[in-house]
Amino acid sequence: MTDINNQHNAIELLNAEFAHPEWDEPIICRVEVDLPSWLSQLAGGKAWEVYAEDEEESCISFAMREVSAKQPKLAEVTLYHNGYAVVDVEGTALFDGSLTAGTSNCAHLTYYHADTGEKITLN
Repeated sequence: MTDINNQHNAIELLNAEFAHPEWDEPIICRVEVDLPSWLSQLAGGKAWEVYAEDEEESCISFAMREVSAKQPKLAEVTLYHNGYAVVDVEGTALFDGSLTAGTSNCAHLTYYHADTGEKITLN
């Protein structure tokens, strides 16, 4: 009898674990990046600014320059919609990877319900 009760409890636990309709709702993941701070962290320098941007279907690229240097550096930051990023400063790749893996404290992930736009708070 105990085996039947244990099996029944295990089935109930599995059903409870997978029966969350809120997990079936579409969500939007938004990556927000403080580009000037991130570039300062990666390349040094005190002040960076965006001077041009170009948006494509899968990414957005930002042309940036260092503003307070005698010989300012130029950089290109490309942020892909899937959370991947590439940073190139003066022809040298400084970052090529995923921002969603917690690789920078200048990047933050925020989740929203696709239907309502309401922010999702994760515990």
